[in-house]
Amino acid sequence: MAFADSDAFADSDPAGRAYDGSAPAAVKILVAGGFGVGKTTLVGAVSEVAPLRTEEYLTVASVGVDDVEGVERKATTTVAMDFGRIMVNPRLVIYLFGTPGQERFWFMWNDLVHGALGAVVIADTRRLETSFASIDFFESRGIPFVIGVNCFHGHQERTEQEIREALDLDPEVPLVMGDMRQRSVGRDLLLALAEHLIAANSVT
Repeated sequence: MAFADSDAFADSDPAGRAYDGSAPAAVKILVAGGFGVGKTTLVGAVSEVAPLRTEEYLTVASVGVDDVEGVERKATTTVAMDFGRIMVNPRLVIYLFGTPGQERFWFMWNDLVHGALGAVVIADTRRLETSFASIDFFESRGIPFVIGVNCFHGHQERTEQEIREALDLDPEVPLVMGDMRQRSVGRDLLLALAEHLIAANSVT
């Protein structure tokens, strides 16, 4: 993952801490969103190590509990978290934590959010309402986030403005559209988050 080309991390990490020449600064980023929007896919696409996944097969016990409308072919679900790592450069390492999407696992978000510097919220234009809970969660905690719109197979059903209005996003929240299976899209998302964090830190 060639994040080292960006000037965003040149002399400080996204939290604004100056690099002191010691061990790499560690940044924790959450990847959130509704069930089946592409969180596990994104973590796997950008992680430089084999991602840790806690996926289990959906069974008849989940019928009537998990909302699979729009993703009926999905056979597995994340029951704890996804984990990936990116060594940006010798000074900075990013740890990615993908959150579970089903409502019955939302209690885990309160544990996963500890120490997180920012977040990526994945949205599916076919089911934008599944992103509301994640957006509300980060807004209520003052955690900066960006929106990644998963254009499955490159298909874009709505314009950026339509998505912003539907999600009621503040103008400063970055939005990136693309296929989350592509590493370049994940790179663009994380760079957008880095720039968003740096801008927020410069204001405060």
